[in-house]
Amino acid sequence: MTGGGNVLDGLERVIAARRGTSTERSYTARLLAGGAAACGAKVTEEAAELVAAASAEPAERVVSEAADLVYHMLVLLATREVPLAAVETELARRFGVSGLEEKAARTTPRAGSPSEGSP
Repeated sequence: MTGGGNVLDGLERVIAARRGTSTERSYTARLLAGGAAACGAKVTEEAAELVAAASAEPAERVVSEAADLVYHMLVLLATREVPLAAVETELARRFGVSGLEEKAARTTPRAGSPSEGSP
């Protein structure tokens, strides 16, 4: 598989197929069984590893860590039954809109982020 969409779509299908399979034989099944909180912790870990690699590691390591993060993000989305297509749709909606304008248009603060005007 080559080409961004094909690889990600294929990976999403594999992740979905692992739901409910043996957690002894599948790392993905183990992650899915842990639910959103456990997958979220893994996404946080992988994001930190990507940032560390981007700061001081060769490009190959950055690519490897980015791949790990994308994989774990897809598993996290699967725990919530959110398809990658929904993320693509949201990105398409934002395309061509200033990031500052898009952020200002949000009406509710995101979970875990301080609300405007907070210290």
